Amino acid sequence: MKAAVFYSVDKPVAIEEVQLKDPGPGEVRVALKAAGLCHSDLSVIDGTIPYPTPVVLGHEGAGVIDAVGAGVTAVKEGDTVIVSTLSHCGRCPACEVGKPTQCKNAPSPKDVRPFTVGGKPAFQFANASVFAEKTIVREQGAIPIDPRVPFDRACLIGCGIMTGFGAVINRARVETGATMAVFGVGGIGLNCVQGGVLAGAAKIIAVDVMAQKLEWARRFGATHTVDSSKDDPVAAIKDLTGGGAEYTFEAVGNLAVIKQALEALGAGGALTIVGVPKMGSRFDFVVHALYQNKAILGCRYGTARPRVDFPMLADLYLGGRLKIDELITSHYRLDEFDRALDDLRRGQLARGVFELGTRT
Repeated sequence: MKAAVFYSVDKPVAIEEVQLKDPGPGEVRVALKAAGLCHSDLSVIDGTIPYPTPVVLGHEGAGVIDAVGAGVTAVKEGDTVIVSTLSHCGRCPACEVGKPTQCKNAPSPKDVRPFTVGGKPAFQFANASVFAEKTIVREQGAIPIDPRVPFDRACLIGCGIMTGFGAVINRARVETGATMAVFGVGGIGLNCVQGGVLAGAAKIIAVDVMAQKLEWARRFGATHTVDSSKDDPVAAIKDLTGGGAEYTFEAVGNLAVIKQALEALGAGGALTIVGVPKMGSRFDFVVHALYQNKAILGCRYGTARPRVDFPMLADLYLGGRLKIDELITSHYRLDEFDRALDDLRRGQLARGVFELGTRT
């Protein structure tokens, strides 16, 4: 079968034949139908996120389970599923109280190599590797949803939607009537915006340097937009909110933007860092500024509870309350990977989706 394999930053991603092992105990095989291209994939390709190679890329996928290993009870063959990037154990204290992103027992995805490329084992990316016709995941990572959700929509719930929506709803816990600002309104930031809409935020300010992305943000429910290539976003947000936003979200992974998002807070405000800077990055801030009861929050994967959140997000989409159709800028075949990557680099995509098969 074909898959997108990454070898090194100085080589293009190869679309080539790979072999996949059979599912072992507690594992399932997913016949993938669609996969979204996320900025985290680009971060591996350009070296921002170091990862062992060769690795089959992709972590935002949906498909149908076509085989299960011994002992699997949570899902069955024929289930429509979204692949989760979490490899949580489901049994530790963190998992038991609904905090699977804090699980310490799950194996590292860097220890999992279900693929073979040219006779050599290949790593799995983010417990998923969905830029392939099929993949193997632990049963905890295959989340059943309503099969009425089209695969190209369902796959986006698995990362971009979950990460942005969850940052607002699960991590920051934005209240009805609150003021918030989102710095960077690509695929993740747009879902922070619509998370704010669903939370009932009174003002949702979108900040970006690209006019197209600001237009997308307005479509997703932003009440105000700031072009930070022309205007000072901190001054603009303080003016719009009467002194500073109650919540800010940094969805770029840029240290200068993180600084702006912190400075744009009002007293008692909270910054949630959603973007991923280069590994090892350090951020300096004036500690005294936090004495006004301000907070800086980290956020992994939207503080997701996949078995709860994925079906809920699917239901919100089916009910017309969650915008997913509007997220998809372009569809691609897997052999058009280089074109899709170029479109992402140029800021032309809210989300690009690879079509890997048809509904069975």
